[in-house]
Amino acid sequence: MRCCSQRKQVLRRPVERKQYLSIRYTERLLDAGIKPSVGSVGDSYDNALAETVIGLFKTEVIRRRGPWRSLEAVEYATLEWVAWFNIHRLLEPIGNVPRAEAEARYYAAGDAPALAA
Repeated sequence: MRCCSQRKQVLRRPVERKQYLSIRYTERLLDAGIKPSVGSVGDSYDNALAETVIGLFKTEVIRRRGPWRSLEAVEYATLEWVAWFNIHRLLEPIGNVPRAEAEARYYAAGDAPALAA
């Protein structure tokens, strides 16, 4: 049987959007002289921060405040926690003030750098 010895053309799948963005991201890092944190060629994303925040969320909300009666209760608790984490949480490195307050002070002081294109 000669079916296996025949050469067939194979269509190559185009680069997916997320792969393209990852490649562009890595190129921008290299242009800026920044080494990628981890990954292979074309992929410098680091999941450590995301995994840390997810673990923190599970510990502080899901396990501590459960058991949950409904999906809606989990969704509402998630919204509350995200608002606290991003807006109201006190951060020691910036003087034990919420991030939003520190950012407002920074921009009010007029020390804001020009935005890059």
